[in-house]
Amino acid sequence: MASKSISSIIHVSLLVALLATNIVLADDNVPIPADKSQLNSWYHNNVKPLSQRKNTLDPALVAAESATTVIKVMQDGSGNFKTINEAIKSIPKGNTKCVIVYIGGGTYNEKIRIEREKPFITLYGAPGKMPILTYGGTALKYGTLDSATLSVESDYFVASNIIISNSAPRPDGKRKGAQAVALRASGDKATFYKVTLLGFQDTLCDDGDWHIYKDCLIQGTVDFVFGNGKTLFLNTELRVLGDEGMSVITAHARDKKTDDTGYSFVHCDVTGTGNGTLLGRAWMSKSKVVFAYSYLGAVVNKAAWSNNFHPEYDRNLYFGEYKNKGLGADLKGRYKYTKQLSALEAKPFITLGYIQGSKWLLPPPNPRV
Repeated sequence: MASKSISSIIHVSLLVALLATNIVLADDNVPIPADKSQLNSWYHNNVKPLSQRKNTLDPALVAAESATTVIKVMQDGSGNFKTINEAIKSIPKGNTKCVIVYIGGGTYNEKIRIEREKPFITLYGAPGKMPILTYGGTALKYGTLDSATLSVESDYFVASNIIISNSAPRPDGKRKGAQAVALRASGDKATFYKVTLLGFQDTLCDDGDWHIYKDCLIQGTVDFVFGNGKTLFLNTELRVLGDEGMSVITAHARDKKTDDTGYSFVHCDVTGTGNGTLLGRAWMSKSKVVFAYSYLGAVVNKAAWSNNFHPEYDRNLYFGEYKNKGLGADLKGRYKYTKQLSALEAKPFITLGYIQGSKWLLPPPNPRV
């Protein structure tokens, strides 16, 4: 009787082990390597395709991806639609399928909004002819948030190989309402691969939960990454146009201790013009921003951070740095309220666990068109 039970246990154990070999877990706990040359292989090893992760991803995402459709936007009329807005309008509210909007090369002068009721949408630009989405909306006309060229309010959004620009003129400090957003991302679980964001003040409003920007470029002057998102930026260039007046990269809006939000920049490059750029300022009392393994160029001010003239914020701000390099990474001149992180303190900011990637993050799309 005992030998039979042991045999059964062994059989079950082997069966479990065999089944487990078909399940691949995206590991949220493997730290991003310090060596930037290893970043892409690390990402490939930890963000496996859908076919290997159906048992670990969000069930709604698995169902949506299994019913993927592609619609084409081509300005010459050879696709399903000539404009992006027409394509988005064709997707029904309550959508449960992955819809890839393939956008041909060209400049699309459109103001686009993807409503919350339309999840699982991907905007995919032709890799060799990245489309340009542009509009000149300003805060004066629309309000800051609604000035965006592209507003994404839905969940599970993906953008790849796209240039998004706000063509409004550069603020001169005299015109009221000159802020002009290129992209507003306020849904949850959004992914941006090889996306270029061009603007001046308030280029990117990143305001939802669990976003990632990889291999992107974001250009601006003041507060050009702002909002209250929980977001990981990987291998992204932050290009400062700092030759006229003050320049600030981030304005994070965390204002409650209970807000599990923050911006983490890992293996990013701070480049551009001028020499007075701040990595971040305290838009709200508990702003949270970390730069790790990043190149901070000469454009970065020696202080690097600002409490925005609110000394009462100092004890609750979280402005952290970890193993950065470049002239702007010199720690002399930093304020006492900034943090030089230990390896243990930095770890939560340099894993996919920061955005719970194992539940929803997929590799870059590669649609058949």
